[in-house]
Amino acid sequence: QVQLVESGGGLVQPGGSLRLSCAVSRNIFSFNVMGWYRQAPGEQRELVAELTNSDNTNYADSVKGRFTISRDNAKNTVDLQMNTLKPEDTAVYYCHVRSYYPTTTAYWGQGTQVTVSS
Repeated sequence: QVQLVESGGGLVQPGGSLRLSCAVSRNIFSFNVMGWYRQAPGEQRELVAELTNSDNTNYADSVKGRFTISRDNAKNTVDLQMNTLKPEDTAVYYCHVRSYYPTTTAYWGQGTQVTVSS
């Protein structure tokens, strides 16, 4: 079983920054896709950013230019740098990894709360 542990959430003022980190218990090269999702109260979980093992990235339109996803291969972590935060970024953020071989398998972290408020 793969464990994903998120850290770095908290309360920040609008315009501020936070960096989320996800520690993965397995070599991240064993996964085809790594990413971050978020879920606000009363809303569906949505993609924030994805990174493939060939370094292709995909961002939600609402975070383009403000958020950056990256990985540290030595530490087996997937990070999300969030700048110029807005109140609408408030949500629980979840780390996600998945592999496609031999079957599609996905894992989720427990989530970390991000609150943007003055």
